[in-house]
Amino acid sequence: MDSTTLRKNKHFITLMTAQAISSLGDWLSIVAIITLVGLKWEATPMQMSFIILSLALPMALLGPISGTIADRMERKTLMILSDVIRGGLILLLTIASNVWMVYVCLFLIGIFSSVFVPAKNGKLKEIVPDEQIKGAMSLTSMIDSSTKVIGPLVSGILVTTVGTQNVFYIDSATFFISALLILLLPKAVKAVENVVEDDKKEKGSSFKQELKVGFQFLKKSTFLMYGLFLLGISLLILQLSDSQIIVLLRQLTDASPDLFGYTVTGSGVGMLLTGIYLSKKTDYNAFIYMCIGVFGIGLGFGLMGILTNFDVGLSVVWFPALGLFAGGTAALVFIPFQAAVQEKTPVHMTGRVFGVINSTTTTATIIGPLAGGALATLIGIIPSFIVTGSLLIVLFIVSIVIRKKVAEEEKHVTESQPGTQGAAT
Repeated sequence: MDSTTLRKNKHFITLMTAQAISSLGDWLSIVAIITLVGLKWEATPMQMSFIILSLALPMALLGPISGTIADRMERKTLMILSDVIRGGLILLLTIASNVWMVYVCLFLIGIFSSVFVPAKNGKLKEIVPDEQIKGAMSLTSMIDSSTKVIGPLVSGILVTTVGTQNVFYIDSATFFISALLILLLPKAVKAVENVVEDDKKEKGSSFKQELKVGFQFLKKSTFLMYGLFLLGISLLILQLSDSQIIVLLRQLTDASPDLFGYTVTGSGVGMLLTGIYLSKKTDYNAFIYMCIGVFGIGLGFGLMGILTNFDVGLSVVWFPALGLFAGGTAALVFIPFQAAVQEKTPVHMTGRVFGVINSTTTTATIIGPLAGGALATLIGIIPSFIVTGSLLIVLFIVSIVIRKKVAEEEKHVTESQPGTQGAAT
């Protein structure tokens, strides 16, 4: 894939600009909310946990349903409505007087975010040719990683200089700007609309039947099924410790107050660098990269626990460095899998397929932190990091052992079901 060709795709640039603006706004509001609830209102640790759950729970529960909606309705309209409603909900946070109002607003934001994500993925498939999908997915990941680096830094400055409420106004504005940009995108092309109509006739109009389509499509591909399993399990194991990094940092005698921020930034930089690499090298074996990524995450988190156990000095250097390494290798798991799904999925089914995937990954991000807190309480924070690293390395070994079987079965399925990709165009 030639990245120059993507840069000439005006619709792709418009969609990516909208994504960058709204993603930056997301990070602005997250830091502002944590500052408001955690510092000003002095929320308990359990109340802070519910902040994250309020956003993640709708994605986990409604992922497949939202994906089906994204395939049955015009994606451009769904994205605009989602942005406008989320912008309005962010404005409501400026008058929130208690933590329950925050929970309700965040839960509703999560619902409309669960619709926006599969609609955006489907729209990406509409406006980017199949041979450029890998590069496009790498660029979208780079945008997410960049906003993860820039957002918290900018938000910290804005919260200090202009106040929490003004940050909410700015975040709300980013959603409205994103909606205006999406308004410039074309509606679904006629060929896609015809395919959707044919799909409805074939599967029937039952919402429940269409909901099953995403699961059924994933089951046809050995790689997609095992890739989803590998993604979900590695994310679940990762979250056992990722949610407890701030607790691990407390064990270091020379830990600075800003060390957590440096580590998050390092992780974002690592993901950004991997995204840049993958955008230039698109002829890779997705399954092998996912295996390497799982091993890298395990090694990074295991070393965090070991070095903390020995209270190694200069933590301001090695801890963010391990964050960079873990973030970079984590991107090797996420980006190749998402790119492979985009390549293999017909355009009229992307919403349902990505809805299933988003539901799986979000469920892992809900269960993982809760299980991680219990594990750290049971065996201690340092052992829990070493256990996390060890489990991921074991998962890597198992994946390498069965890689040939996955490749052979995938080849057999591909040969017996020709023309799948052609349906996308």
